[in-house]
Amino acid sequence: MDPFGDDTPVYVISVAAQLSGLHPQTLRTYDRLGLVSPGRTAGRGRRYSMRDIVQLREIQRLSQEEGINLSGIKHILELQRDNVRLREELAAARAALEELSNELESTRAVAARLAQQRRRGDTGGTSGGDLVPIRRTSVVLWHERRSE
Repeated sequence: MDPFGDDTPVYVISVAAQLSGLHPQTLRTYDRLGLVSPGRTAGRGRRYSMRDIVQLREIQRLSQEEGINLSGIKHILELQRDNVRLREELAAARAALEELSNELESTRAVAARLAQQRRRGDTGGTSGGDLVPIRRTSVVLWHERRSE
């Protein structure tokens, strides 16, 4: 992890104010309202990250160009955070679904082999290792061998 990434709080309020084009008192107000939450030093001094600076610029844009009041901006920012969180949850759910789908496919392949052995009248002449669930790639190979 980069020790000085976008989330690293390194800018004092005067520098953050210059970088964002806002007055330091405006940054304090935004912090008090919960629009931006800078990091804090041991002495409680504010330290802003580059992500905070970008967010301050977006707040300014929404206020000046779009005419949205601070309450509306706060709501927009909360919805954006929720959207990011929900997208991450959706990606995790999709990955879990894919994994479960692969496991189901593997289990079905094992069941098909079991049924095939029963139809042939096999009573356990093969090693039990043949019937353990296999991963998707193994299932594809098994299907290819079967169709030859």
